[in-house]
Amino acid sequence: MKNYSFLIALLFCVTGLKSQELQARLTVVSNKVSTKVDKKIFQTLQTSLVNFLNNRKWTSEVYQPNEKIKCNFLLSIDQELGENVYKASLTVQASRPVYNSAYESPLVNFIDNDITFRYIEFQPVEFNENRVQGNDPTAANLSAALAYYVNIILGIDYDSFNAKGGEVFFKKAQNIVNNAPEANNITGWKTFDGMRNRYRLIENLMDSRFNLMHDAIYTYYRKGLDQFYEDEEAARKGVLSALTYLTTVNQELPNSMIMQFFFQGKSAELIKMFSQGDRDAKVQAREMLVRLDITNASAYKDLR
Repeated sequence: MKNYSFLIALLFCVTGLKSQELQARLTVVSNKVSTKVDKKIFQTLQTSLVNFLNNRKWTSEVYQPNEKIKCNFLLSIDQELGENVYKASLTVQASRPVYNSAYESPLVNFIDNDITFRYIEFQPVEFNENRVQGNDPTAANLSAALAYYVNIILGIDYDSFNAKGGEVFFKKAQNIVNNAPEANNITGWKTFDGMRNRYRLIENLMDSRFNLMHDAIYTYYRKGLDQFYEDEEAARKGVLSALTYLTTVNQELPNSMIMQFFFQGKSAELIKMFSQGDRDAKVQAREMLVRLDITNASAYKDLR
């Protein structure tokens, strides 16, 4: 069970209980695919993928229903390549509840544009971490990508509750990358596939040079957001500490993928968080954020 320190007295283990970790929604969108393709295939695929995400046991821990991680996946089929092979993009979103509130903070908000897979209706969606490629690498690529992002979600979620608590899941994601499916039309798993891909993300998360990134995740959530109920000023200081860690990482390793990954979906949250703070907190936050989250720099300039 995850160690929620602020709820530890209320949590208990039930022997033999194997409650799954995710409360996942997955939608397959196929409006770009030729009308010659029977769209019922994609409804069958959607059902299979939802079952794959929600019915598989991803950890050895026991999760209570209220602990399940809420996540959303959108698989948008962009092109039919022939022989039951499709090119798609995958949007991955996950959130984390903030202590003693109804608010859920984004953990992951990312779009992967390099998903190529083979699917024949009713074929099983399978994943074996000891044999990631399976018998048909192109067919295995979709389940491998989903398993990879599930482990990224789990790792960041665990990091947010326990300092460097997600390492075991990042190692699993790295194992998937190291043994990823290989075929002519498969991309996203290799160092030469670009600067913003699955290889780069897990490389950043596992590289000791990015250790402060894990400290930042923990500090941002546990010493920041989770403290707002009791002490807003202390909570903002916690978030500022997290931003200071991120600033150090960014100065030493500029333009890293993990920095962009961290800030995806967080700009509105950060602006709201500091817009109600004192002037000094606003100034400190603005000075760091305009350098860390360049995409949303203009929005942060309103923190005055």
